[in-house]
Amino acid sequence: MKPLIAAAIAALAFGPALAEDNRASPLAESHIWNELRADLVGEIDIADAAGRFEVEAPYRANDAATVPVTIRQTDPGLTIRGATVVIDDNPAPLAASFTFGPAMAPLDLEIRVRVNQYSNIRVIADTDQGHLMTGRYVKASGGCSAPATRNPEEALAGMGEMRLKHFSQAPTMSTARREAQIMIRHPNYSGLQRDQITQLFILAHFIDRLELWQGDEMLFTMEGGISISENPVFRFSYTDNGAPSLRVIARDTEGNVFEHDLPKAGQS
Repeated sequence: MKPLIAAAIAALAFGPALAEDNRASPLAESHIWNELRADLVGEIDIADAAGRFEVEAPYRANDAATVPVTIRQTDPGLTIRGATVVIDDNPAPLAASFTFGPAMAPLDLEIRVRVNQYSNIRVIADTDQGHLMTGRYVKASGGCSAPATRNPEEALAGMGEMRLKHFSQAPTMSTARREAQIMIRHPNYSGLQRDQITQLFILAHFIDRLELWQGDEMLFTMEGGISISENPVFRFSYTDNGAPSLRVIARDTEGNVFEHDLPKAGQS
């Protein structure tokens, strides 16, 4: 069989399967969510978020320890005051709880999380029209126990360093919206990882509180858990109020507090 013909047959045979593997998948039925829902979010009424906001995540993750999840508002008339991110089948399902300031509207936020096994990633938003939920089913495994990318000494030496990157120019009279990314150096140990030399478990040590401000205006806060990835990254859009810098305050479970003013004019 000629190589080109063989390649064409292979493409026809495997193309649909590959497309199926990489498409986004809606939330799947989850008995774990049914059991944990009251403990995680209480006995609140939750409606379908269809048409209000969407969650983007890969159907099959390239790296279970760093899975990108984007929350994007699609209804500009909605006010999203906060959001809770739940990964049903993770050892600690409550990944993070966010509170948003007015400058984050309309919401467009990407975070990176660990996924321990095939699981729903769901977002429950607190809005002016009640609690709304949507999410994605993600195929990934081993994210919470995946080895850290640096040895403990190296990871702790750079802990608390931060960088700010903007993907859009400074605002003009016609628009004040900007897209930015905050990167924080922190091992965010889950408690399920082993030291690659001693093979002993590394104690959990992660950022559990994050605040982001521009001047005196709060952009967002986060209460986080072990499911937020190593070296957390937050990419988001916001309305620039003219303050010269963004102030980031991060606290971790060991009581360390890291605070930086990152100039908007360039990378820091």
